[in-house]
Amino acid sequence: MKSRMSIKNEEPRIYKAMMEAEKQIDSFGIEPRILNLIRTRASQLNGCGYCVNDHTNDARKAGETEQRLYALSAWWETPFFTEEEQVILKLTEDVTQLTRSGVSDDLYASALTMLGKQRLAQIIFAIITINGWNRIAITTHMVAGVD
Repeated sequence: MKSRMSIKNEEPRIYKAMMEAEKQIDSFGIEPRILNLIRTRASQLNGCGYCVNDHTNDARKAGETEQRLYALSAWWETPFFTEEEQVILKLTEDVTQLTRSGVSDDLYASALTMLGKQRLAQIIFAIITINGWNRIAITTHMVAGVD
């Protein structure tokens, strides 16, 4: 696959806005393990090879196990993820694929109870941001392993 363009080079203000979103996410203090699960799972669902490559590498560097990364695409069929991670992964899937069925009231209530309003808002923003990055990478054909 050949890259189509570099958003960073062609319109740096877009890249700057996305990086500001990342700075906000960093300021929330969400655990790297959770962020990497969100970023990897959304990227898998969107078919973003560039981001799957980046975020699985980030996850391993942060101490994530190969077993959990391999099982991430079928997380609900494994005992490897905590109850909180399962709720966050389901939320990631439903926000990423909004047109399928949206986010159910039951899932939202579970996430709210488990995470609280502020952390839920932060997790939703992290999910939205990786989906934005995925769409940039897929549309411009960003190539995995090439910066």
